[in-house]
Amino acid sequence: MKALRAKAGYFLLEGGNAFATSFFFSYLLFLFRDQFHFGNRENLAVGALHGLVYIFGSWHGGRLAQRRGNHVALAWGFSLMLLGLAAAGMIPHLAAQIPALLVWTVGMSFTWPALEALVSEGEDDRGLPRVIGLYNLVWAGMAGLGYFVGGAIFDHLGKASLYWLPMLFLAAQMALLAALARRHPHPLSVPPPPPAPHPLEAAAFQQPISPATFLKMAWLANPFSYMGINTLLLVIPDLARRFDLSPTQAGIFCSIWFFTRLAAFAVLWRWTGWHYRFRWLLFSFLALLAGFLLLLLARQLWLVVAAQILFGAGAGLIYYSSLFYSMDVGEETRGAHGGLHEAAIGLGICAGPALGAGSLQLLPSQPNAHTWAVAALMALGLVALLWFRFHRKSCFTNSPSDRHNAGRNIGCL
Repeated sequence: MKALRAKAGYFLLEGGNAFATSFFFSYLLFLFRDQFHFGNRENLAVGALHGLVYIFGSWHGGRLAQRRGNHVALAWGFSLMLLGLAAAGMIPHLAAQIPALLVWTVGMSFTWPALEALVSEGEDDRGLPRVIGLYNLVWAGMAGLGYFVGGAIFDHLGKASLYWLPMLFLAAQMALLAALARRHPHPLSVPPPPPAPHPLEAAAFQQPISPATFLKMAWLANPFSYMGINTLLLVIPDLARRFDLSPTQAGIFCSIWFFTRLAAFAVLWRWTGWHYRFRWLLFSFLALLAGFLLLLLARQLWLVVAAQILFGAGAGLIYYSSLFYSMDVGEETRGAHGGLHEAAIGLGICAGPALGAGSLQLLPSQPNAHTWAVAALMALGLVALLWFRFHRKSCFTNSPSDRHNAGRNIGCL
């Protein structure tokens, strides 16, 4: 508990980051719609470029955090985000907005692997699920809040608030980071563990596949989840126009899935029966796919509400799986694993919107082409997940040596 209190500052950094990034990126799309007349095709193309940058930024951000330290990675990330926001705020033209967004994206991609590693450092096999659960509740709750109130901020404080409000958050985060770096110049630690490595929980050894395989299946599922998530975020401005919703109303009505995901995180934090059980990962993928299709094709508001509940629940378990297994399997390289986890997210952020934009370019007379194209790709991901589970052979034998090395044999399949 003492170590958890010592990490309170990192949870504050995480919460501020989640609120400001959710607000900025989500309502930048409304600005693009209103000021530059962007439709679904254009917003999806911008989202694909954003995701492409995020893939490589997260990969290198995780490696930077592993080599130079998490504080250094965060300082670089916050500085680049501030630079991108300042440039976009000073130059309102589209030719400046896109490059500034990409600079901001590089910075953001440096922050999440470092934050994930900082809250996980020094935790044993009992403490790790607790801090990961709290981490998920913080970022999901603040991201949802950023979307929920962001529309009202955008409507009442004007378009310039897209830039100056996140910049205020970043200034406060950089000041807090400097204080934390002075207080904790070295990684947080708990009393030394016994000489033998901490075993993974018993459920990991009661399955026919290894913990490393669960990690790879979660890494496979998470990009497909973010294909749906980012495609949804990018087309919400058009969805709001279809239902005649203002940004304030869209923030309230279209944030339901954010809070459903938050509720899923709360349940999964307290109930660990889903750990290392394939059926829960499978059910979450099915709920995600069904919710995505219903949400974007529905013509009645009550169906959109029901779809968001399905979608948020599925997205919650898939994300939680990817992060938990990234931190649990191979504790020596949490910064690098956090980078891989975030890079996998970037792959989904890029691929879904890219396919959606391409389908609308090829079939301009079919307004739902992007929905069906992305859903088809997600369905292929479901097939790949099933193949991975039932047709890949694992070298895991549930022997004592496997129990010892479960977190190290990441390539053992």
